[in-house]
Amino acid sequence: MNYRNHKLLKLAKDAPCVLCGSNDGTVVACHSNQLRDGKGTGIKSHDYRIAYLCNLHHFIIDNAKELSKEERINLWEEAHRKTIAWLFDNNHLEVK
Repeated sequence: MNYRNHKLLKLAKDAPCVLCGSNDGTVVACHSNQLRDGKGTGIKSHDYRIAYLCNLHHFIIDNAKELSKEERINLWEEAHRKTIAWLFDNNHLEVK
């Protein structure tokens, strides 16, 4: 069973796009599309494998034909790392 956390997903509404800094109202928690992260047919990956992205960057990572699959994966991984950093920097995550 994949990990779910609606609070973590809802934080996207307060976050900027971690790739462009936009806070245009389209930023959402975008899940990884990789099998290793729990993605399956009709199943989203774990909620801890997310990136806060605007509509444009979400589209680019999921659908851009001008980027190779490897380039899209690398861009998503960069966005994921920046999202985790944003969560810690803004005191939404902490180690107890």
